[in-house]
Amino acid sequence: MQNLLETLKKIKPVDLIIILGVIIALAVGFVTYKNFRQTAAKQIEATSQISFQVYIRGITFTGKDLPIRAGEKTFISIRNVPYSDLDIVNVKADRRKVVLPVLKTNKVMVVDDLSQANVYDVLVTLTDTAKITKDGAVVGGNKVKMGLPITLEGKDYKFTGTVSDLRVMQSTDDKELDKSINEADNVQ
Repeated sequence: MQNLLETLKKIKPVDLIIILGVIIALAVGFVTYKNFRQTAAKQIEATSQISFQVYIRGITFTGKDLPIRAGEKTFISIRNVPYSDLDIVNVKADRRKVVLPVLKTNKVMVVDDLSQANVYDVLVTLTDTAKITKDGAVVGGNKVKMGLPITLEGKDYKFTGTVSDLRVMQSTDDKELDKSINEADNVQ
């Protein structure tokens, strides 16, 4: 007993911290090995094709055609972190609108706002392969959810918008992708 007390007095606080750290690391490793704790790799349930729409408000454009076109690629940045080139599946551009009341009725009509003739709202549909977790789709280390700010960049443009719709495809068939995109377009 006396020898044990003398040995404990010789241990310095730094040695004690190192010994406790090794014990804690072994305990965490054991718990992970016995599947009591999930690691990040085990949280991925599948890899699937996704389609998401980016809504860009208030693009001022005075040329003939919008620089962002369906069938091309666009480079995206998620939360100001560069990610990758993605395929543009569909682009819908609409001039800014104004609501006007119809006199002597309770009706209104929606017409183009002529005071902002060159201002457009654009809806861009993109596709990518994502890792699917129980929290949602993960692209480039970021969860893609509605409201996520995304920057689309091409050789002639750099637009910032937000994700307004997200669809996870069950298979990567082009027919199912086209069907989902058409359904999303008909909702509007």
